[in-house]
Amino acid sequence: QGPVSSSKDTTIIECGQQPDWASLTLGVFICQACSLLHRSIPHISQVKSVQDTWDASQVELVAAVGNSAARAKYEQKVPAFYYRPTHTDCKLLREQWIRAKYERNEFEFIEKQEPYSAGYREGFLWKRGRDNGQFLSRKFILSEREGALKYFNKQDARDPKAVMKIETLNATFQPAKIGNPCGLQITYLKDNSTRNIFVYHSDAKEMVDWFNAIRAARFHYLQVAFPGASDEELVPKLTRNFMKEGFMEKTGPKHTEGFKKRWFTMDDRRLMYFKDPLDAYALGEVFIGSKENSYTVLSGLPPSTQGYHWNHGITIVTPDRKFLFACETEAEQRDWIAAFQRVINRPMRPQEYAVEAHFKHKP
Repeated sequence: QGPVSSSKDTTIIECGQQPDWASLTLGVFICQACSLLHRSIPHISQVKSVQDTWDASQVELVAAVGNSAARAKYEQKVPAFYYRPTHTDCKLLREQWIRAKYERNEFEFIEKQEPYSAGYREGFLWKRGRDNGQFLSRKFILSEREGALKYFNKQDARDPKAVMKIETLNATFQPAKIGNPCGLQITYLKDNSTRNIFVYHSDAKEMVDWFNAIRAARFHYLQVAFPGASDEELVPKLTRNFMKEGFMEKTGPKHTEGFKKRWFTMDDRRLMYFKDPLDAYALGEVFIGSKENSYTVLSGLPPSTQGYHWNHGITIVTPDRKFLFACETEAEQRDWIAAFQRVINRPMRPQEYAVEAHFKHKP
């Protein structure tokens, strides 16, 4: 028969990428990256390139089903809070989305969604120790009624080691950083400073269920906090990936100290720096406001600057002072400037002025 045309009904594929493959079993077009994941689950999906030779029965199957019909069947009841991965997300999220849809049929039967929609979840996760860096099994409890995620250092402990309010909770998958394919970074605010917790579970579904349980708790919290808001307005606020991370050098406020290498994380308007990427607390945080409030980012360093080892400088001008950074490569400098510019170009929301005021009054 020859190659099949993938132009019909491919507007809604797994992840928004070019559909170069198809699942003969499911009757849907998929991208190359997703085809590898489908291929690894042969009992639910057999894949074929659109460039291969297709026989009439294969063409008829894909023509008879198609992406829209498959989505109507397999995604009937996806909760608004459930994270829909794109091609830029880690393998774990993409594979578990495929398995949830086609293998476990989670979005056809609401009772299968209880692990992340019940409003309460408890279990054990491997958590990285703050001081020794060892991962140890810790009991975690997520309770929407209490408005918190808690963990306990001992199995029979009555009092939690930490109480993380759902109000400031965030979770983002960090497999490379944590060194585990299921590695999840959980952040929350403690005394208005960011605290990091690094966890993983050996079971991929378990970890993604925890992630979506956190998103569900955040969703229901925000529904109460913003009663007039639509789902479309709330969903982007549930969890967020960091805008950029990586090493840069920095100097102190007087610009007379030598530059020190630090790990930087850009989380919305908070630029945090750490001695090590897996540190629990930041050494410091910088608030990045908007251009309307006299924040600017410049390429390069002031001419009198000394003590840096990396040659690609960045200057952030705030109403109070200038922050000086240096990147190892021109590409890194370009990426950081672009990230800073995106934040600076965005007008500040009313609640961000309170955060800015807190930063200004820090000693």
